[in-house]
Amino acid sequence: MRVLAGTCETPPPVWLMRQAGRYLPEYRALRERTASFLELCFTPTLAAEVTLQPVRRFQFDAAILFSDILVVPLALGQPVTFEVGDGPRLDTDALWNLRDQVDHARLEPIYETIGRAKEALPSEVALLGFCGAPWTVATYMVAGRGTPDQAPARNLAYQNPQEFGRLIDRLVEASTEYLVRQLRAGVDAVQIFDTWAGSLPPTEFLRWCVDPVARIVNGVRTAMPGAAIIGFPRGAGTSLPAYVSQTGVTAVGLDWMINPAFASAQVPASIAVQGNLDPLVLRAGGAALDAAADEVMAAFARRPFIFNLGHGVLPDTPIVHVERMLARVRGR
Repeated sequence: MRVLAGTCETPPPVWLMRQAGRYLPEYRALRERTASFLELCFTPTLAAEVTLQPVRRFQFDAAILFSDILVVPLALGQPVTFEVGDGPRLDTDALWNLRDQVDHARLEPIYETIGRAKEALPSEVALLGFCGAPWTVATYMVAGRGTPDQAPARNLAYQNPQEFGRLIDRLVEASTEYLVRQLRAGVDAVQIFDTWAGSLPPTEFLRWCVDPVARIVNGVRTAMPGAAIIGFPRGAGTSLPAYVSQTGVTAVGLDWMINPAFASAQVPASIAVQGNLDPLVLRAGGAALDAAADEVMAAFARRPFIFNLGHGVLPDTPIVHVERMLARVRGR
């Protein structure tokens, strides 16, 4: 939280996207006790436990709420299921018959999870909430599943921008409410995941990624002045400066594909940066991991910086590699 407020810390705080998940045996054991992924997300005692597991094992400086970006369409009335080994499935027939209001009763278990996790965390460990950015969530809602190029949503945005804009508007409103509720429930900061931001050309990126996130940031801060918000526009590339300047985020998460020197030069020193170790080099380990971690540390040593990955932990990442990386970052 000090880094998000603009302080440079040595060593930097560390947490990892997808730090709670399949690479941990304790997660796999708990997951076997539930019938579905969503049951795990919506059972507060279990979801809180999953949130806490990586902090106990690795002493990360932040825990992130265990949930999923697709609970928002679910709360808007679009049925969502998760197929084992095949990802999410959404009912596209329900896309244009969404609720006018978020069903917060449906999301109440998530708010309860936040309270439970917050109570159990050490006082020096931050708790992060999150949501998916409207563009990324819309790609799943339109296609009914994850796609390699986000073509269904891109096509709809080109062919019927008014209709697609209404969907984005609904997601902006719902996401704002959802993040505000998370902050009121006890999270210290929130992150907005725009996993598929890089699938859009520059003009469409501004329209469907930057503008909706800016509206969410403004809406959250209207309700919760001073709220710390991390934006993660994966694949933003040379559009990163526009994203930072126009959204108003507190900090920006960097993917592993962006040049650290470019990011450090283009992002104002008042904005914290987060990232951007390649998840694949964490899985690979060895000398390559040491060198990559050193490179990231050197690139951002003189500015507010949170060490993280450039995307989520891969499921087959060895635990000893995470331990090695943390020892390197923390100078042990």
